[in-house]
Amino acid sequence: MKRLSFLILILCPAFVYAQQPRFKSSPSDYMWVNVGDAGFSTGEADWISFCFSPSGQPCVAFEDWGNSKKATVMEFDGTNWITVGNVGFSTGEAQFTSLSFSQSGEPYVAFEDGSNSYKATVMKFNGTNWIYVGSAGFSAGEINYTSLTFSPIDHQPYIAYMDGGNSGKTTVMKFDGTYWVNVGNAGFSAEDVSYTTLSFSPSGEPYVAYEDWGNSQAATVMKFDGNNWVNVGNTGFSAGEAQFISLAFSPSNGEPYVAYQDKGNSRKASLMKFDGTKWVNVGNAGFSAGIVVNTSLAFSPSGEPYVAYADGQDSVKATVMKYDGNNWVNVGNAGFSLYGVNYTSIAFSPAGQPYVAFLDWGNSNKATVMKYNAPSGIIESRQSQLSIYPNPTSDKITIETSTIPTPSTLSVSDLSGQILITRQITEPKTQLDISSLPSGVYFVRITSDKTVSIAKIIKE
Repeated sequence: MKRLSFLILILCPAFVYAQQPRFKSSPSDYMWVNVGDAGFSTGEADWISFCFSPSGQPCVAFEDWGNSKKATVMEFDGTNWITVGNVGFSTGEAQFTSLSFSQSGEPYVAFEDGSNSYKATVMKFNGTNWIYVGSAGFSAGEINYTSLTFSPIDHQPYIAYMDGGNSGKTTVMKFDGTYWVNVGNAGFSAEDVSYTTLSFSPSGEPYVAYEDWGNSQAATVMKFDGNNWVNVGNTGFSAGEAQFISLAFSPSNGEPYVAYQDKGNSRKASLMKFDGTKWVNVGNAGFSAGIVVNTSLAFSPSGEPYVAYADGQDSVKATVMKYDGNNWVNVGNAGFSLYGVNYTSIAFSPAGQPYVAFLDWGNSNKATVMKYNAPSGIIESRQSQLSIYPNPTSDKITIETSTIPTPSTLSVSDLSGQILITRQITEPKTQLDISSLPSGVYFVRITSDKTVSIAKIIKE
């Protein structure tokens, strides 16, 4: 399967041609606002992958139909969306694009490479050009559903995918500085898979979630324990078929969470977590109002799970919901985009503000990014209100601010946005032990109900 667009037509035929309102009808609709121009890409943008650069700029990678379906990366410079390096930098067609940043801040993109028999290729931008990371087309065979991220332990890029060279099963590879090598056995899942997604636990273990065709297409999660890939809880733990799977770890307790379209609950959105013994629902299963596609999961700095999706109940527009500890609630209005969407991808800015990227039906299927401006008057600012010392440090740091409205949450995240430490604070001065973190650059963020303060630290 090369494109997912047809799934929306199958699942939500009543909404594809629904008339779209040209103007917003309520001030509350404006809580979600465009980041730069809507439809900023040159042409149609498929397989959108969205995250923030280490300097805090929103970035998207996509298959660029305006440039022969090759890979393009763009970033928002505060005023405009600009291209990172050349547009259409891949040799051929690039599908299943996945974007991530190295510890040193270089953007890496993994994709299914049409110029190399649809095998896996990874490229990075070195500040001047896009260059190959290892060999192009390094996988054993054709791949789908690429997921790229960096290990917090060895800082190397890892990639997970459906491996056509190994009967469509799951394979994970890492770049060792010279070659791409298998992590454990290639094709380690029991049967073929779809919707592979890769993430690292706070302790540095790689986890992979996928739709498991060996277990009635339900969700399965496996982790690499240093020697073998082992199941995390029961295989096929979802109520029914699980599609559009998204995996992330709670910053509060390090538990893995999986969001997905839940066929066992009328193809609505569900979120489950592994509590150390079993997989359990987070709130109600099937919590969305209707059918969803392209579910994408991210955690706020305070540890609340947010799920973005194309909302079949609302003309396939973008909707974001969060779990507040008791219920699933909309973040702003449901269906906040002006038109229908595809390839929804959610991420939090360094200041803790949710952003959503998507393919925008109302703008010739080009890329659009929107952010949520909270009605409570939260101020997002990159000007740090924090004093941190010593910085750099190898073990303990002191974080000091003039005022701390309570309650406030302090968090430490790495350059990829993964939150590694979180705690509630009530005093203007806090000492934090970061000796267990690998050497590198991190963000410290203090979030209250009105303000966000952020600063960079260096762990030696």
